[in-house]
Amino acid sequence: MAVPAAVVQLRAAPISPTLQSHLLAAERAARSDAGKSLSWIVSAISSACKTIAARLRTAGIDGNLGAVGNMNVQGESQQALDVIANELLIRELQSREGVAVLGSEENDELLVVDDAQASGVRYSVLFDPLDGSSNLDVGGSVGTIFSIYEVPPGTELELQAGRRQVAAGYVLYGPSTVFVMTMGQGVDMFVLDPSVGTFVRTASNLQIPARGKSYSVNEANFDSFPVGYQRFIADCRKAGYASRYAGAMVADVHRVLLQGGVFLYPPTAKAPKGKLRLMYEANPMAWLLEQAGGMGSTGEFDILDVVPDSLHQRVPVILGSPEDVKALRALL
Repeated sequence: MAVPAAVVQLRAAPISPTLQSHLLAAERAARSDAGKSLSWIVSAISSACKTIAARLRTAGIDGNLGAVGNMNVQGESQQALDVIANELLIRELQSREGVAVLGSEENDELLVVDDAQASGVRYSVLFDPLDGSSNLDVGGSVGTIFSIYEVPPGTELELQAGRRQVAAGYVLYGPSTVFVMTMGQGVDMFVLDPSVGTFVRTASNLQIPARGKSYSVNEANFDSFPVGYQRFIADCRKAGYASRYAGAMVADVHRVLLQGGVFLYPPTAKAPKGKLRLMYEANPMAWLLEQAGGMGSTGEFDILDVVPDSLHQRVPVILGSPEDVKALRALL
């Protein structure tokens, strides 16, 4: 009996890998308990982010928009969803085997989950639970950023330079929920299929263009930027670059990753050491872009080479296409 053509086409249709199958493949390639623990930790982050995405969709209905009246350690007003997202990530991660310590933008200090110096591999997970949360009241894009480090057996739970990361990425909550990550072997992108609750891979081995046609910076601070930054922006304008700034690092860096260009947060009069945090904003984004062929700099050093001195340390940030970043560094 002949098989109908429609059935043949259905069987021949390619099946996009899910995030879970991607993590299982990485786990098999690692052939170690460490690889298994790491995949479980990334899975926990993805699970928490699915719930965050759901809470964001109904925030206006549930009464979860607006500030809660508290200030975080950064001196920034906490939004209701900052607190919710932080609690969701901590709840998922602290129950996962291999998690030794958690660090969040919303907590003053590191949260030690397991301080026993056991023989197994342990991990520290650092995150910004809801980047750009001030955009929520006006329906703007927000995101989650995460960074994972291995804690070698028998060592203290201390902060490490960005080059020691073993996984990093972000989740962008917008028209779709996009999960972008690296485990040191390129950059993969997944999109949440809400009908089945699964992240599906839509791109692998992402590569940033060598040069872009846009720059992303808060130009309201232009007059207090160092002269080199001012010259670079003036050169971009003369070259016909477009100005693109969403006010959320995840949204701006996502555009730069896909289309090229440069994202900047220079030193300013209000923030002479920069505004963005090294450990859970600059480091994960710099490593992810480097894995995609891009660059990350403080203006003086590669971001990934900065030795951290505190969980909430701030640094100037330049991220983007290699030719654009090099052009700016030459002016600095």
